[in-house]
Amino acid sequence: MSKIELRDLTKSYDGKVNILEKINLEVEEGEFYVLVGPSGCGKSTLLRVIAGLEKITDGTLKIDGKTANHMLPKDRSLSMVFQNYALYPHMTVKDNILFGLDVKKVPKEEQKRRLAEAAEMLGLTPYLKRKPRELSGGQRQRVALARSVCSQAPLCLMDEPLSNLDAKLRGQMRTEIRRLQKKLGLTVIYVTHDQVEAMTMGDRIMVLQGGKIQQTGTPLELYNEPANTFVAGFIGSPQMNLARARMTDMGLILNDSLLMPVSEEERGRLPQGGRWQIGVRAEQIELAAAGDPLAIPVRVVNTEMMGNETQVLFEVGKELFTARWTGQYLIEAGQDLAIRLSADSFHFFDEASGMLTRAALQIKGHAALTA
Repeated sequence: MSKIELRDLTKSYDGKVNILEKINLEVEEGEFYVLVGPSGCGKSTLLRVIAGLEKITDGTLKIDGKTANHMLPKDRSLSMVFQNYALYPHMTVKDNILFGLDVKKVPKEEQKRRLAEAAEMLGLTPYLKRKPRELSGGQRQRVALARSVCSQAPLCLMDEPLSNLDAKLRGQMRTEIRRLQKKLGLTVIYVTHDQVEAMTMGDRIMVLQGGKIQQTGTPLELYNEPANTFVAGFIGSPQMNLARARMTDMGLILNDSLLMPVSEEERGRLPQGGRWQIGVRAEQIELAAAGDPLAIPVRVVNTEMMGNETQVLFEVGKELFTARWTGQYLIEAGQDLAIRLSADSFHFFDEASGMLTRAALQIKGHAALTA
């Protein structure tokens, strides 16, 4: 049975503009389901609708098979973890964690047991007598998580809980949240604008834009077969390189500027038509070997040295393309390079609608992954 089910859910505040439009989703029990999209796309509103904090304009929400359109938040058997932690500053860590259990009439002994278990699980035992102001950002977030764990609600809603943390803490907390979710068997709906969080945490991901679903699938499905140019540009870091492309006798011309040779075999595998939008991942752009007849000359605009990899930026018409190469390449801005591209590693999108017409036939690492 689906834990959460939405059918044609629509949300509007004024009856004219839909903040959410015809949202359909099913979240299975024990699933980590991520809602991702840019600011203002409607993902937090959708979470608040599921929580019962916003009224549904149209459509149906079911929780555990029961229609929940008018169900009170307290009756939905869920907990929430917020971006700002939502801790009471005048209360100790212990009291913050246990907050709400008295209202639910949980016996004192049971509260004590849950507190000890959650504090131990999240490394908060030494801090139970402290106030939130005496804790770091990561510790405060763990207190918010502990409160959710103590509630023992089978459904947990998380609204950008890691956005206030630094990069190192975000990485640690991603692992901690996922570990807790698996250990406790929680069903989690997680809102973020960070596609790295979405890719590394989600069992499935829904990409939202303008209140509409752009695509739903596993992280690799979204990465390998983006439904449209929006998903292609949003999922992946660095984002997919996108350009206009037209076929000529000499080869593919990208953004009316870069000529790319295409073999007869590759021509036979191109989708119908002679004009498209194309997308290519940074790792699919290769450094050409000396004397390669298919080499394409480019001029470097900038280089970003990451230590374990090098990202090289160059212009294709008015657009910046990024190539990502494992290792350390000492390349200066303004330097001329020769790269190699293959049409088989391109995603082809309809020129007008931006919808995918052919996914890349070659994906670096895919063979090793599926072997």
